[in-house]
Amino acid sequence: MQTALLAIGSAVFYIVAYNTYGRWLARKIFQLDPTRKTPSEEQEDGVDYVPSKPAIVFGHHFVSIAGTGPIVGPAIAVIWGWLPALLWTLLGSVFMGAVHDFGSLVVSLRNRGRSIADLCGSTINARVRALFHTIIFFEIWIVLAVFCLVIASVFSMYPSAVFPVWIQIPIAFVIGKIARKKGVSMTIPALIALFLMFVSIFIGVKYPELQPVFGGKTFSPVLIWTVILLAYCFIVSTLPVQTLLQPRDYVNALQLVALLALLFFGIIIVNPVIVAPAVQLKPQGAPSLFPFLFITIACGAISGFHSIVSSGVSSKQVSNEKHALPIGYGSMLLEGYLTVLVIIAVTAGIGIYYKTPKGGVLNGVAAWQTHFSSWGAADTLGKKVGGFVEGGANILQAFHIPRSFAVALLGVFVTSFASTTLDSATRLQRYVITEFGEAAGVNVLKNRYVATGIAVLTALILALWDIRCPEGWNFKGCGKGGLMLWPLFGAVNQLLGGLALMVVSVWLYRKKKPVWITLIPMIFMIVMTGWAMIVNIRDFYGTPGQIHLFWIGLIVFALEIWMILETLMIFFKPAIKAGA
Repeated sequence: MQTALLAIGSAVFYIVAYNTYGRWLARKIFQLDPTRKTPSEEQEDGVDYVPSKPAIVFGHHFVSIAGTGPIVGPAIAVIWGWLPALLWTLLGSVFMGAVHDFGSLVVSLRNRGRSIADLCGSTINARVRALFHTIIFFEIWIVLAVFCLVIASVFSMYPSAVFPVWIQIPIAFVIGKIARKKGVSMTIPALIALFLMFVSIFIGVKYPELQPVFGGKTFSPVLIWTVILLAYCFIVSTLPVQTLLQPRDYVNALQLVALLALLFFGIIIVNPVIVAPAVQLKPQGAPSLFPFLFITIACGAISGFHSIVSSGVSSKQVSNEKHALPIGYGSMLLEGYLTVLVIIAVTAGIGIYYKTPKGGVLNGVAAWQTHFSSWGAADTLGKKVGGFVEGGANILQAFHIPRSFAVALLGVFVTSFASTTLDSATRLQRYVITEFGEAAGVNVLKNRYVATGIAVLTALILALWDIRCPEGWNFKGCGKGGLMLWPLFGAVNQLLGGLALMVVSVWLYRKKKPVWITLIPMIFMIVMTGWAMIVNIRDFYGTPGQIHLFWIGLIVFALEIWMILETLMIFFKPAIKAGA
């Protein structure tokens, strides 16, 4: 397969989809109105509701929804072959994921910036609202734990990425102060920030020794990084969004879009040969392609987490309703394209040069087969991500970039995506806990410091629990069981995507709008991911050390069934007036 043609063809496909299906949705279905006041204007509070420039919101939204999902997912899913992964990414992102994100954003904009879970109270009923909040709590809990482990693992594997990632904070802080000034162009500051970020990578390559040491050999670097990351999340998620969250996401978006361009042109120049099989139905130790492909590649095709970001954070920053199309629909297509480039990196780029754990060098089919010889061949999240880092670094050799710099660049790419998602996810978990407190009349949970503390502590517990260790806690090997969390994350995340589509479907139904655009994706996602959840629950029950995953999966699945039954009743009742 000609990878250059694949990269160009996918880009054209997404551009055409945005300008046809996306614009049709904006014009005919959601009827975007640039004269309508947005929640950020009506409820501006300087902390969460902040009218912002479209480029700032797009950058924040894109890096928040992307995270490591479109990297880890395809780096695992290509074991079934590159063709199923590619088809699911292209079709899923255009007709499911982008519709899901766009719909969630618009519905929230039309309802005072309320979250998709909170909207269940008025769209369906109060019970479904409580059920949805509970499912979202579990979803974000897993997101925080998994993404912390990914970042910590990458920091441990690629120490040259440490300095560039942390130096983003002061750079973003300065950018944020500039962005808040009215009438100031962001072009020059953005280019300066981008230049400084690439300079920081050179420094990171030269001085890669920035690894935390605490307690001698008692605690692993992954454990220490996990604690540091969650402490950072506590601080940043309690600050006003324009102080650090928005500008850091904007700086990251600039850096990441630049890297996407480098990967694209690198593929055009190198045109690496795909060394993975097109289809491999029964790889060693792997579950079946159906339904697990559809929960393994989550964020690159459709992701329930996106509905939380769209309705929980981004809708409170959009300053004009017409911006919902590029932010809601366009950013999902860009994420889908990122997934396509990842698929090329791990199925073609990896074949250019591959260094084995024993120091040998392989290329071609042998390189791919070594890394993907079985489902458990690369047995940690970090090693799965490593397939993309190594393959992507090989592609960047087209520009004669030193390999050490290319590897650091890809490491920063991964950790930047994941860290910005951590920022947003922690803030979102605070909203969920606060809304629990409001519903239950527990005033202490309304305190943002208390709610954030609960969010990070519960995530720390899940992240530190090595689910392959009989004792449960294994501080020296913390994170080694992180890969086992991914199927649970994928299943819960995709079920949430189906449920979010269900809420948007009810909203469209009550507005007397065509429901098929969300109803068909909703049915597909609920069937496929419900099937995967049942298999997961069965496997968790029969595996020592995974009983906590069994209970999490069982509770979420039971809540989902209850929520679906409650919602089905809506379609057998006369339509009533929906929100504005």
